[in-house]
Formats: sequence, C-alpha cells, structure tokens
Amino acid sequence: MATKIRLQRGGRKGYAFYRIVIADARAPRDGKFTEKIGTYNPNTNPATVDLNFDRALYWVETGAQPTDTVRSILSGEGVYLMKHLRVGVKKGAFDDAVAQEKFNVWKQAKVKSEDAAREMVVKAKNEKAARNLEAEKKVNEAIAKKVSDKKAAIAAAKAEAEAAAKAEEAPAAEEAPAGETPAEA
Repeated sequence: MATKIRLQRGGRKGYAFYRIVIADARAPRDGKFTEKIGTYNPNTNPATVDLNFDRALYWVETGAQPTDTVRSILSGEGVYLMKHLRVGVKKGAFDDAVAQEKFNVWKQAKVKSEDAAREMVVKAKNEKAARNLEAEKKVNEAIAKKVSDKKAAIAAAKAEAEAAAKAEEAPAAEEAPAGETPAEA
C-alpha cells in the first residue's frame, strides 16, 4: 500500500483548518485515513502547526510520501533535518548526542526567528493603530474647528442683531420732546 502524508480539510467555509493525516494514496482528500499526526491552521499569522514529531518522523523514515504543502510543513518543523541527522548517525559520521545538539541549535534559531516575526507583526499593527489614531485626531480637530467657527459666526450674528436692535431703540429715545431727558420719558 502506497501511503501519503496529506492534509484533510476541516473548518467552515472561508476558514479552512486542516488535519495532517497518513492515508492510502488512492483515498480521497477528506476520506478514510490511517493516522492523524497533527493539525495545520493557516488562518493565524504566522500559521499554527501542531505536529506529533515522533510519528511524523517515523512515517517519513518508512517511506510515506508527503504532498508539497505537507513537505513544506514537515521541513519547517524540522522532521527532514532530523531524518538527515539520523542518516548521518547510521553512517557513523557522528553520534546521537551530536545529532540531537545540532537539532536543538537549529530549533532554538527557528524559535527566535518566529518570535521576531511575531514581534514585527505586533509592532506593525501598533504603528498602524497609532497612525489611524493621529489621522482621526486631525479629522476631529478639523470638525471641532468648523463647529467653533460656526458657533462664533452665529454668536457674531446674534450680537449684530442685538446691536441693531439697540441702535433702533436709541433714535426713538432721541425723538423724545425737548426739555425731557430720555430717563424721564
């Protein structure tokens, strides 16, 4: 039986979620499988992979052929590096402890780079939020300035109307009979 390591789709429409499975090469994508060895969620940034490393390594060493996407996932998780290191141990190039040390150094470097990538995403998100906030503040200041200008124009018009009303009252007071002061009238 030819075995494949492939993705089996799950999740809802527009939000794919995959299981990494061992299946017969003739089985359909979402059909019967032999073993589930992990999950893959491409919706997160960076994509989340939960993998049973030992089982994946076992199946790769026994000859299961991964699809292109799964090969990329397994390579990113270090399954192929460990397979390569184990071949070196079998050939006598180095022992298990050296192989494990090389793998641990690689894994630490990978974790560091993933953390740096996550920090860059968070930093970019925060910078974008700060830019949006500044733009919104400018828009709000412009709106507040327009409102204050409009209120000032209304207040000026009101003051002008009151001045005009007082001006109309003043000539009426001046037309009072000659001998009387406007206060007596």
